[in-house]
Amino acid sequence: MKRKKILILGAAGRDFHNFNVLYRDKIEYEVIGFTATQIPNIVGRKYPSVLAGKYYKKGIKIYPEEKLEKLIKKLHVDEVVFSYSDVSHEYVMHLASLVNAAGADFKLISPEKTMLKSTKPVISICAVRTGCGKSQTTRRLCEIIKSYGFKVVVVRHPMPYGNLEKQICQRFQHFGDFKKHKCTIEELEEYSHLVEKGIVVYAGVDYQKILSSVEKEADVIIWDGGNNDTPFFKPNLEIVVADPHRVGHELKYYPGEVNLRRADIVIINKVNTADKNNIQKLKENIKRVNKKAKIIEADSEIILKKNKIKGKKVLVIEDGPTLTHGEMSYGAGYVAAKKYGWKIVNAKKYAVGSIKETYKKYPHLKDVLPALGYGEKQIKELEKTVNRVDCDFIVSATPVNLSLIIKTKKPIIQVKYELKEKNRILEKIVEKFLRKYV
Repeated sequence: MKRKKILILGAAGRDFHNFNVLYRDKIEYEVIGFTATQIPNIVGRKYPSVLAGKYYKKGIKIYPEEKLEKLIKKLHVDEVVFSYSDVSHEYVMHLASLVNAAGADFKLISPEKTMLKSTKPVISICAVRTGCGKSQTTRRLCEIIKSYGFKVVVVRHPMPYGNLEKQICQRFQHFGDFKKHKCTIEELEEYSHLVEKGIVVYAGVDYQKILSSVEKEADVIIWDGGNNDTPFFKPNLEIVVADPHRVGHELKYYPGEVNLRRADIVIINKVNTADKNNIQKLKENIKRVNKKAKIIEADSEIILKKNKIKGKKVLVIEDGPTLTHGEMSYGAGYVAAKKYGWKIVNAKKYAVGSIKETYKKYPHLKDVLPALGYGEKQIKELEKTVNRVDCDFIVSATPVNLSLIIKTKKPIIQVKYELKEKNRILEKIVEKFLRKYV
């Protein structure tokens, strides 16, 4: 029997899940490789045999996506499966055209085919773009569910940037677990704010094993999405967050538009800092493709503790992915600095190493510094960049406490942000959900 040769395009997350659910231990397919983009230090690794299954004793190679055309021809690829997120529709179709021209089929997989079904009720929190406010929405949902006396566990979209064999199923309950699992800054940004509030978080590579573990301790499961990807678990309630600062993106980015069309609830976040016309336009776009969705407006409330630090020149550090492939030029730190009249120092001219290269790759970045740290080397480069900046203090709006990761010469003021929905509609919806499913 001739096996269909598959090449999976990914970024160390959705690609592995698609393989595990659709291709692992299937004799009719031969996955001859993964490709990687967006995330550094992925290329050159292997998807290990312990995860790949019985047909891949030597594991599966991970190639750079830049070599895609050559790989299709050299490896005689039959089908290329697109398996990552937060890219424009135009980007996807250019990639599809390249693949087709090289002689292979190009495939987009329906999220329904990769969703795992749970014995426990699931609420998914996804978005139309990176940086819309999934994290603060997750915190708010956890707060509501806990107030009714139920045990809520969060399962986060994968970020397996280290040793995959040791990241099959990860559980985070205490801050010591971050050191145990050698978390990157990006992982800490997604886990620490929940653990701080007493919420158990799971993540990893094999989400069937993760789900089996979570079901043993949760009354309600929250799927906390990454980028604008679709859920890995079948939700009983789908919440999608949209951003009025990027109106139009909800209809132009993949798979964010898929999320928008599937949503039961769409939260328009950041209305307190958005133009009213943009909010109205966003509502019209939502209704155009999803008439059934309940639309909720919410503020992204910035919380900044009063301090005695004097000075006006500040370095603003923001959540990394929000600024890079999320294409935002600023975040909550910038908003806070403007609110208090601080002068924002241009971080770009102080950047070194991979941080400097990031500014070249994402030219829309100007004044603020993305909190990048995908490995020890990049964390050191971030630290060096920060300490080169001529400023009085640092305004950090990344969810993780940077002072625990890098040593800075200047004091850090931490900016936090919380979801404040209008008229407590979200709470009423969750109460109804709990009565029905728990």
